[in-house]
Amino acid sequence: MKSIFKFRLRSHHRLVIVWGAANPVAQIPKDSVEKVLEATDIVDLIGSYIQLKRSGSAFKANCPFHNEKTPSFYVTPLTQRFKCHGCGVGGDAISFVRDYENLPFTEAVRKLASRAGVMIIEEASDPKADESRRSRGKLLDIHREATAFFHEQLMKNPAAQHARDYMTSRGFGSAMAAGWAIGWMPENPQVFLNWARSRKFTGRELVDSGIVKLQNDDNPRSGLYVRFQDRLMFPIRNEIGDVIAFSARQLRENKNSGKYINSPETAIFKKSRVLFGLDRAKKPILKEKAALLCEGQIDAICCHQLGIEHAIATCGTACTREHARLLKRYTNNVLICYDADNAGLAAAEKAYRELVPEGLAVRVVEMPAGDDPDTFLKAHGEEAFRKLLSNAKEFFDFKLERAKAIGLFDSPAERALALNDCADLLSLITDFAVQDNQLNIVAVHLQTSTKSLREAIARAKAKPKRNFTETPAESGENGPPAEPTQLHRIVAFLCHLAISSGPAQRYLAEQFETLHEANRWLEGIPLLESILGAAPDPASNAAVNAFLGGLSESDRLALAHETLNLDGVTVDGMQAAEQALALLSGTVLQRRDAAVKAELKQSGLTAERMVELLHEAKEISSLLRGIGQRSEFDDELPASTWKPKEPAWKKRDRSSKP
Repeated sequence: MKSIFKFRLRSHHRLVIVWGAANPVAQIPKDSVEKVLEATDIVDLIGSYIQLKRSGSAFKANCPFHNEKTPSFYVTPLTQRFKCHGCGVGGDAISFVRDYENLPFTEAVRKLASRAGVMIIEEASDPKADESRRSRGKLLDIHREATAFFHEQLMKNPAAQHARDYMTSRGFGSAMAAGWAIGWMPENPQVFLNWARSRKFTGRELVDSGIVKLQNDDNPRSGLYVRFQDRLMFPIRNEIGDVIAFSARQLRENKNSGKYINSPETAIFKKSRVLFGLDRAKKPILKEKAALLCEGQIDAICCHQLGIEHAIATCGTACTREHARLLKRYTNNVLICYDADNAGLAAAEKAYRELVPEGLAVRVVEMPAGDDPDTFLKAHGEEAFRKLLSNAKEFFDFKLERAKAIGLFDSPAERALALNDCADLLSLITDFAVQDNQLNIVAVHLQTSTKSLREAIARAKAKPKRNFTETPAESGENGPPAEPTQLHRIVAFLCHLAISSGPAQRYLAEQFETLHEANRWLEGIPLLESILGAAPDPASNAAVNAFLGGLSESDRLALAHETLNLDGVTVDGMQAAEQALALLSGTVLQRRDAAVKAELKQSGLTAERMVELLHEAKEISSLLRGIGQRSEFDDELPASTWKPKEPAWKKRDRSSKP
């Protein structure tokens, strides 16, 4: 018996799959393959992956399948074939997609059929593969239709006026909202659930999409909980433009939730393999011969809106090796454009460690203090921002100039630690010529010989990696006993939750932006992020112990300390994580408040800086009123900043009123 399943394609053509019981492996008839090849222009296809230049009657480029400096990869329109005279690889359009994206033959044909809007007939009998394909198709349907629903709500629903006002306040108009399909999730979850029912989506399909979750993970009958409520919805798309997830921005202050919440990982969304904006940035990256890696989606969107179209961003996670491999398809160069604070600097170094081993050259855009791409572009425009990009520094110039500015090279011992750290980073470079060039840069900064650096690189490859901010004891060398890593009390509590409660760990992993912001103000956030990044299964002692065994001695000692319960925080894992994160957000506000007030007391502030600080103080004051309770113990902040019964700023506000 045969049954026919129809899958809607983005081009509105239909892909028809015919199932036959006799064939154990999926097969596509020869005539269907020919139709796909006839409908595909190989120059246009390969030009969407790499930059081609005309060479007589053909086109040439550096081969994407091996490293070379002189182009030997040719694409011939007349024969519709490609050939590399360096490594010997060659073939037709299907061969290129198959080899470039590492796909099976049938998947490569399906992808090209979808791209060209060609109907193919496929004979197959693999129930598991078909079920997976149907499930993936349904998830794409849900995300595509939900995107349209959210966008309509933002543009037309009177209840979304505050969302439209927020967009306007950020300098984003209706054209930007339409261009990026930005939407709004209603505050009342029933609005979305009723729409989903009207579209015949089942509860199981909605849960699988990540847009909703069960009220109780262990009880399928517990009812549905809409993950996003009263939030701006930013669609996250894969490399070919399909919506596969959402990033949701908070519109009203909620101490129990992060500013941004991303969809959880699903069958179609793996955050370590997705770069926000890459579907739009592919060709600009080829044109600019570099990718501009931003810290957040808003930064990337603002760049695109103002003409910087090679901008991309990660989606709620640090840069990974998978991201690096994805970028390598389009460029050999990455410009890192992160915030200029300590957390941004640390994130830039982490990104370097993932990008360089894949053969990518890394430079760092030096942003003015307090600016990100969004604020800088709006204040100074495209031309000034492009000047920053053109002045981007080699990674080691950037790193070592910053280190020197804060006094990390003041003694021979500190320079020795810096040398070992740089040797560790240099050892990641796979191209010898590039490594030699960067080695000379480091030698000049550290006032050492290239011979010493090469010896240090050899040692770095032979022993565990170590950052030059670590002590010898932390690296397992002889020295005084290791001291526990400094952990703020709330961060220590969250660390223990992350390794003891699965729901808490998954919830905290979604709070990337909140934790990233807290890194500047609270001790121990990198350790918490390492736990969430590794995600050891709390239900498996073996998994947790294996993870702990890979930590430094200082980190293990910090986690071995008994963590007391926080006042007013429940012992339930998920609820405890939400409440503790709310305390963490309040504590960050308190420390921001103290820092702003301290700077306001300094002499010599410019009028512009004074206005900025007063504006920030007003914003913090408003947020503190929203929290309405303490976040730290009395002795953790100066009495002038926090008083148990009544905050000082509240008295000043009251006294200043007429």
